[in-house]
Amino acid sequence: MSIWLNPFLSQARQISPDGSGDHDLAYDVLQDDIAILTKFKRSQSEGEECNGPLCETISTGGSEVPSSSELEAFPGFFLGHGFLANFSWGVCARSSWFGTWRGTVGLLTTCWLFQQRGRKYNLFLKRRLRIDKRHQSKDSIFFRDGVRRIDFVLSYVDDLNKEWEKKLERRKEFESNLQKAGLELETEDKKESEDGKIYFVKIHAPWEVLITYAEVLNIKVPIKENDIPSMVENPLDCMLAPLRLPEKVMHPEPDYFTAPFSKDKQELYLINDESTFFSPSMRNRIVNYILTRCPYGTEEGKKKFGIKRLLNNGTYSAAYPLHDCQYWKKANDPNCDSERYTLYMEWARFLRFYKEQPLDLIRKYYGEKIGIYFAWLGFYTEMLFLAAVVGLICFLYGLFTMDENMSSKEICDPAIGGEIIMCPLCDRECDYWRLNTTCESSEYSHLFDNVATLFFAIFMGIWVTLFLEFWKRRQARLKYEWDLVDFEEEQQQLQLRPEYEAKCTQKKKNPVTQEMEPYLPITSQAVRFCISGTTVLFWVSLIIASMIAVIVYRLAVYAAFASLMENTQTLQPISGLLTPQLATSVTASCLNFVIIMILNFLYERIAIWITDMEIPRTHMEYENRLTMKMFLFQFVNYYSSCFYVAFFKGKFVGYPGAYTYMFNRWRNEECDPAGCLIELTTQLTIVMAGKQIWGNIQEAIVPWICNWWGRRKARNNPENLYSRWEQDHDLQTFGALGLFYEYLEMVIQFGFITLFVASFPLAPLLALMNNILEIRVDSWKLTTQYRRPVAAKAHSIGVWQEILNGMAILSVVTNAFIVAFTSDMIPRLVYYYAYSENEDSPMSGYINNSLSVFQISDFPDRNKPKLNPEDFVICRYRDYRYPPDHERKYLHSMQFWHILAAKLAFIIIMEHVVFIVKFFVAWMIPDVPADVKAKIKREKYLTQKILHEYELEKLKERLCQGDKRATEKEFIATEGRMELSRAI
Repeated sequence: MSIWLNPFLSQARQISPDGSGDHDLAYDVLQDDIAILTKFKRSQSEGEECNGPLCETISTGGSEVPSSSELEAFPGFFLGHGFLANFSWGVCARSSWFGTWRGTVGLLTTCWLFQQRGRKYNLFLKRRLRIDKRHQSKDSIFFRDGVRRIDFVLSYVDDLNKEWEKKLERRKEFESNLQKAGLELETEDKKESEDGKIYFVKIHAPWEVLITYAEVLNIKVPIKENDIPSMVENPLDCMLAPLRLPEKVMHPEPDYFTAPFSKDKQELYLINDESTFFSPSMRNRIVNYILTRCPYGTEEGKKKFGIKRLLNNGTYSAAYPLHDCQYWKKANDPNCDSERYTLYMEWARFLRFYKEQPLDLIRKYYGEKIGIYFAWLGFYTEMLFLAAVVGLICFLYGLFTMDENMSSKEICDPAIGGEIIMCPLCDRECDYWRLNTTCESSEYSHLFDNVATLFFAIFMGIWVTLFLEFWKRRQARLKYEWDLVDFEEEQQQLQLRPEYEAKCTQKKKNPVTQEMEPYLPITSQAVRFCISGTTVLFWVSLIIASMIAVIVYRLAVYAAFASLMENTQTLQPISGLLTPQLATSVTASCLNFVIIMILNFLYERIAIWITDMEIPRTHMEYENRLTMKMFLFQFVNYYSSCFYVAFFKGKFVGYPGAYTYMFNRWRNEECDPAGCLIELTTQLTIVMAGKQIWGNIQEAIVPWICNWWGRRKARNNPENLYSRWEQDHDLQTFGALGLFYEYLEMVIQFGFITLFVASFPLAPLLALMNNILEIRVDSWKLTTQYRRPVAAKAHSIGVWQEILNGMAILSVVTNAFIVAFTSDMIPRLVYYYAYSENEDSPMSGYINNSLSVFQISDFPDRNKPKLNPEDFVICRYRDYRYPPDHERKYLHSMQFWHILAAKLAFIIIMEHVVFIVKFFVAWMIPDVPADVKAKIKREKYLTQKILHEYELEKLKERLCQGDKRATEKEFIATEGRMELSRAI
């Protein structure tokens, strides 16, 4: 048996010398076949009857057994894609090889055996042919020649549907135009892909294309190494050493003086190697610029162009630049920097959470736009540390002074709070209740409602200003270090969007360039803006309606919770802590959070649709419009419930016998006797913490599951068959709006820790812990779970800066109102200084003073409880009104107006003090550090000097060569410009 199968085994041993796994596939399967056939031979030698020709051939070892050379020449051998199936039936057909057939058992056994093994050998041969065709590492980022770098990849599935021919024509035209633009293409057939369905078109930008579009995009390149001395070392650097990363990681490239690239001055630039002069991020940015503007034909009388349209209509399934290696190990190619691996090891792992971020490497690999986001997020997190420490101190102050709080002592005292009978909190169904049942909640409210709350509210108003001003300085330093000082927005953001050029058929002359440009008529703009504004207004109204629905829920279920807790014995042990007010607040907050998430999911798609419908002219306009729509919606969606609890709940209740009702049916909510601040804290904690947890699940777990599911089949393949472009194709798409959602998430969080921070001093601490995780989650998903984004330039965080400034100003107002109207601080201060009668303990008697008296007999039938088993005569309620025996019965007392005046005065004073400090601090801190200003001037001077010297040298060469065009006037003018630059 082994004689005529030896050629198969030898081939199996030789197919995969690199140990990729195909050796095992071929060799093991063949060994199984030999074992089966050998067993068959052994059974015949033991006396079993054999009627097949194979038995006779094996037993005689006859000369009819085909030789190795004959097998290799056989048509069904390895050169075919199904050699075993062909070979099995070939054996049956070529009976002369095996002599006279005396039976069918051996023949059928052999044929059946090889048929069953056919599929495995087909897969084995397919893999072998793929390896033979491409002698490259699976991490190769080059064309098959191993020289030309892959700058971009397009993929498509050749599905035979009714639009197949149209898509084929689009692709042919598009790829032809790409080649006319100078790009070089190389296509991987679908047979080479892992699933046998996807074509991959690899794109390479040669040198001529790169230098042409580098000049168009005004890309800055190095002309001389920076000779400006670095900053003086910080004496604290030795203490911060554990937080530092290696110098090679922090600064992967030397610092250079740079100048915009010009094809005519190539000798001026430090071009050591044309293949590495432009970084991969620059290269993919240039190629993407070409792809977004390359035409692919005319349809319905309109010129069509751009890869985005081709992706939307399904002509291509994906377009992306390649990662340079796998994230968990370096590339085998020595020409690859393996920057993705470095980013993963030094930045994207959670165990590196205490390390600084390699911003220069992030910028080099992903581009300035992503780099500036992580710089801002890191700086925001650093500044949160100070706010978190101060907030924690304020919280600890409330914790340590909890036992000294006279208000909670009086509420918990059986002789005081136990004797005060409170009016029912709902009509008919609710009973009278004793004040000391809210003992625990009043104690916990002191954690957040104390003197430290006022200090923390003022501190956060100043902290916001410091954060924004210091960020401007940090941003200015990054602009210098990343060559963005003279970055012109029109080079990146003010370019016309391809969608605008495609949809606007009318043209008019640009008064500046005197060129014809597409434009959208004013009537069309007005109609689109009306539709857009109406849609946004409708969705904002929908949010307000949902908030009203939650309020109705609170009003409707309160009586049910009160009755349930009173009549259920198992809830009695926790009835002091879990009051009906708190139970209603917690469940309503959870319900509100679910509604927020649902509305967010729906509105995101609506916002993108109406922004597309407006047809913004430039990329900047598109991002700004979408940002304002999304932020307005998110602002109302997330903060409306907090605004309700802070400024409306318990403020318009009325009094017993004359309660106010919503829709004439549901009685408005009352605050806890200890105040509404604890409920605002509960609302803020649930929404803020829930949003952060849900956000991390969406950002980390969902992409990981999607990638795991998409790669489940590829895990069974040898690694050398899973190419770099296929690996990246199976990752998630980051998308043009990827950073938009990251900024939006952080700005909403910023609102939570500034707008309502007076109610929850621990909010900055929660935000700090979340952001430490957020940085590593964002870096991990970007490095491991997403395709490499197209590099883009940005010199700031854009319109988000203005939004943050607006929220900083609004936060001063909201916190002043929270301290004045939501907390009990002002009423306590008024009582302390104006109404206290006990000099030894000024705050004693405050609870009794803050509760008004109501005579139960004055209850109308609509409000009167069904039962009064203890025959109470009076009940108390939270307000400042005259008692029933006063001539101004149940009207507001003078103390109410004193407190109201004090609240308004406090708001005015606090706002003015904080605003004065804010503006003074902003004036004192310059936006650009002095050393950065000096460096910018020095670099401009040296750059101009180098450029002028270069021009002078070129003129001298032309004069020496006798070029008549090089006149004496040109020479004098150049020298004059050099003198002028020195003077400047």
